[in-house]
Amino acid sequence: MKKRRKFIFVCSGSDCKSNGAKNFAGKIKQILHEGEFRGKFKMVKTKCMDCCKSGPVAVVNNQLIKKADLDQLISELKED
Repeated sequence: MKKRRKFIFVCSGSDCKSNGAKNFAGKIKQILHEGEFRGKFKMVKTKCMDCCKSGPVAVVNNQLIKKADLDQLISELKED
């Protein structure tokens, strides 16, 4: 049976947008199209996740990634 892709949820609420969520989502998309992560994950844009002061945020493996921390995001992706 084919292994299913895991989801990465990225907030696209107004506070996160004003803090750079569009750029953050673009970087995540670029990471997901590279080597070891290609085809394993799917990015989903969501409405507000109610973490406005920590934005932009993403959720990977039930872990909240705050302040567009790409290093933490990559670390969480590698745990799979």
